Amino acid sequence: MIRGREDVLRYVINGLIATGVHYAVLTINLNFFGFASAGLANFVAAFFGITASFLGSRYYVFRSTQADISKQFFKFSGLYVSIAFLHGTILWLWTDKLGLDFRIGFLIATTFQVSISYFGNKLLVFKT
Repeated sequence: MIRGREDVLRYVINGLIATGVHYAVLTINLNFFGFASAGLANFVAAFFGITASFLGSRYYVFRSTQADISKQFFKFSGLYVSIAFLHGTILWLWTDKLGLDFRIGFLIATTFQVSISYFGNKLLVFKT
């Protein structure tokens, strides 16, 4: 299998696992710990999902374990904050300013998010 295809497949698998971690923690926060705020429960869950995504990217997707983990995590966090801002901006423009269906805007924003995340991780964070 070509290395690029293998990376993409691993990226998808890692994303699904990280999303599963995020969703599981969110569910546990709401149903077991009784969080009164879904927003707060999701914020806590996002931390676990992002951490799972980072560790999976470092050790499974890009296998970039020679670099300093703290530097990689700092770059990863910066990338994800930037992506979240871009995602929110696209959805705001699409839905709030243009008055178009938020679901389509979400798909467009998510497409950008996934692409930027993959290439940002590959070229900037884990440099493979």
